[in-house]
Amino acid sequence: MDQNTFENRLRDEGFSQTVIVEREAHGQLDLHTHPFEALALILAGEIRIVADGESRLYRVGGVFHLAAEQPHAESYGPEGVRYLVGRR
Repeated sequence: MDQNTFENRLRDEGFSQTVIVEREAHGQLDLHTHPFEALALILAGEIRIVADGESRLYRVGGVFHLAAEQPHAESYGPEGVRYLVGRR
């Protein structure tokens, strides 16, 4: 998905807050939650998210969704990751 189409989707689905997030190469965050729902588009690099017993890798153009308070862990590829995320 391209960024313009994704931004339209965020607006249509009521994600009023958008943020660009960048994480370092080979970094990680252990199991944690967020108080907001997140819908994100990968702009560069890659991220692996482990949630609900599943591990999924997202690359450029990929979209991931996390419910508010959903426990998950994250790890980042050799180039790190940059993504656009809508929060609500």
